[in-house]
This record gives sequence, structure tokens and C-alpha cells, in this order.
Amino acid sequence: MFKIIKRGKKSSKGDAVEPPIPSSLPNAPVDHASRIATPVVASQHVTLANATPDPSVVEVLPLLKEVALSERHVLFIRKLQICCVQFDFSDMVKCARQKEIKRQTLTELIDLVQLGSCKMNEIMQEELVRMISTNLFRCLPPASHENTGSEGIEEEDDMYLDPSWPHLQLVYELLLRYVMSTEMDTKVAKRYLDHSFVLKLLDLFDSEDPREREYLKTILHRIYGKFMVHRPFIRNGINNVFYRFIFETERHNGIGELLEILGSVINGFALPMKEEHKLFLVRALIPLHKPKCVSAYHHQLSYCITQFVEKDYRLADIVIRGLLKYWPITNCGKEVLFLNELEEVLEGTQPAEFQRCLVPLFKQLGRSINSPHFQVAERALFLWNNEHIVDLIAQNRRAILPTIFEPLERNMYGHWNQAVHGLTSNVRRMFLEMDSELFEECEKEYNEKAAGASGLVEQRERAWKKLEEAASMVW
Repeated sequence: MFKIIKRGKKSSKGDAVEPPIPSSLPNAPVDHASRIATPVVASQHVTLANATPDPSVVEVLPLLKEVALSERHVLFIRKLQICCVQFDFSDMVKCARQKEIKRQTLTELIDLVQLGSCKMNEIMQEELVRMISTNLFRCLPPASHENTGSEGIEEEDDMYLDPSWPHLQLVYELLLRYVMSTEMDTKVAKRYLDHSFVLKLLDLFDSEDPREREYLKTILHRIYGKFMVHRPFIRNGINNVFYRFIFETERHNGIGELLEILGSVINGFALPMKEEHKLFLVRALIPLHKPKCVSAYHHQLSYCITQFVEKDYRLADIVIRGLLKYWPITNCGKEVLFLNELEEVLEGTQPAEFQRCLVPLFKQLGRSINSPHFQVAERALFLWNNEHIVDLIAQNRRAILPTIFEPLERNMYGHWNQAVHGLTSNVRRMFLEMDSELFEECEKEYNEKAAGASGLVEQRERAWKKLEEAASMVW
């Protein structure tokens, strides 16, 4: 059972802060944990910081702006201690008044930190981070797929929304304002926003509540920008999340948000690019194409990949070969995503890098062009609408056309979809206009191969016919 104790305004004698003790009501409840201040001014803040209030007590304290400046630090810490009290939000009626007191206190603290009207010393910052950690760092509820056994991505209507979010949002907002505060000394703050704090923040990215992940994304990005000493550790922490997701679980709710942070980080990489950043591309980003649920974060992943190619065009060959390594075979929706990403990568590819990978690339594009799924075939043929890609193809047509000619001819005479048939005809005409002699050579070679194939079919049929006749004679 929580107690609510109303506190009157405090009177100040010099710098000492002593809460009033009612004398007319000897049996009235007194919060002894708050009777900490002593006439000794030098030890006032330390004593208050070390005091532990009764966790069952939620006080109604005066507003910070209503007390003297000399008392604000003491009152600030007491309010933080009140905000450490935990409540059960599954029952909104239970402890409703205490929850409202905590909500109002958090709102006041947010305004105070945002305005910077109370400069925080080290003890105040330590208590602030402790309160934030107490509220945020918790065991997340079981994921919905663990309860239902579903394998698919959650629909928007089925998203889990944390019932404690009204209070969690205020705590996240307070943390964000603290990190963004111009009054914050990073040399002091890094002692409390340390590696352990960052790791616990990364663990929370697996929350199913998208509102929480959005706050976490903003806060971690701000911490990355403000604390240079934490940058390598944050990158390594994100890498570890990716490794576990790719090679162990293939389940995580915050991959998209982490990739959004990395998209901004990659944009700020200096040139020449460090070897560790290239290893991150090869070992983490490219393998992220492997999981079945790649569609949930593919937009952010594609942005990160193209950022690497824009930063260093020599990485295009590595990226294209990585895409081909994880190219889907039976998942048509995923294949369309890969084709979209491939076009973005090819737009930043230079001729030298294009030449290194064009043979395996166009063998795969030939298979995509012949796909019975019309969206895959269409998306592959749409690559010829990109001027930069067409220029690259024209420069290397003698290596490309012999590879792609047969798939184009198959579509012309065998594909069921009229739109695919029309696009194939346009691409075929484009090659004819590029180099008519080469086109005729490829056409002649294709016809000879087709004739040879039909001859083999006839020979096989004759052999089977003789075998049938021989078998009938035996019977």
C-alpha cells in the first residue's frame, strides 16, 4: 500500500534545508527518509544523495520554482527518488493518484532540464541517470510470436503497445532532454552514461512497441554524436546485435531503427575509409540480406549499402557479388527488393567495377527476366530504363549480349505476360540499335543452338521408339 504525504513549503535558514515537522498532530505520518538536511552546509548534498527513501511513500512535494535556489538541488533529488517508485500499469485504476503524482513530477523535471533553470551537479546527474535506469531497464514481455507461434511479421493493427507507455514516454523524454542539454558536461555525464548504460539501451531495441524504439533511436543517435569516446563501442554493440540476429535468432524488432542510426553514421565516415568499416559492410550489412524477414528493414539496409558505394565506388563490386550470394531463389517478393537495391547500387558503379562482376550479374538477371512471376521479370527489364546502366551495358555489350540474348528470346516466344513480352521487345530492339552486327551473330548462334537442341530431341524420341518396338516384340 502506498502512502501519500503532502509537504508544505520549506523554510530556509541560510543554506540549510529542514522540512517542517507538524507539532499539533503528534500521530501524523512523517516521512523520515526526507529529514536528511542538517545545519552543516558542506555535507548537505552528499547526505541527501546517499539517502534511500521508503519505496512505499509517494509525496506531494512543492514545485521547484516555488522554493529558494538554495533548496532546489535537495528537492530535485527527492523528486527523482519519488520517480523511482514502480507501478503496475496493467490495472489503470490501481494506485491512480500515486501514478498521477509521478507523472506530474516527471513532467516538471522535463521542463526543468529543458530550460536549464537548475544547473545539475555530479550528484544530481548520478541520481537522474539512476532514476532513468530504474524505470527503463526492465525485462521485456514475451514476443507475440512466442505466444501465438506465428512466423510472419506483425501487422500494424496487431502491434504490441506497452500499457506503461504514458510514464515510459516521460522518462525517455527526460533522458533525451538531458542528452541534448547544452548545460551538460560530457566529461561528467560519460561516467553515468557509460558502456553498461549503452548496452542496456541496445537491449531495449527489441521492444515490440514502435514508439519506444523511435525514442531509443533518437537517444542513441544523440549519444553517438555527443560522446566521441563511446562511438567505437556503440558500433561494436550494434554489430553484435546484427550477428546474433543473422546467425542465431533471425528475430529482432529493432533492426530497422539500428540501421537508420547507421545510415547517418556511415554518411559521416571520413575518406579514405577505415578497414574496420569495410569489414562491417562485408560481415554485417551484406549478410543482413539473408533472413526471411528482410522486407521489414530492407529500405534502411538499402540506404546503408548505397551510402558505402557513394562514399567509395570501389566497393561496388563487393556489394554486387554479396547481393548475388544471397539472391533469393523462390521468394519473388524478396527478389523484387533485391532488384530495386541493385539498380541503386549500379547507379553509383563505375565502368571498372562493373566489368569485374558483369558475367555473374547478367547470368542472374537472365534468370530473373525468365521468371514466371511477372513482377520479377518486369523489374529486371526496367533496369534498361536507367540511362547510367544502359551506358555501362553499351560499353560492355560484347560480353553482355551473348549472356542475355537467350533469356530475351525465350521471353519473346514463351512468356505468358503481355507486359513482359513488350518490355522484352524493347530491350531486344535496344541491343539491335547498339550493335546490329553483334546482334545478328548472337541470333545466328542462338538459332544453331536451337536447331541442334531440336535435333537432339528428335534423336531421343527415335531411340525411345526403337526401345518400345523391341519391348513389344519380346512380349
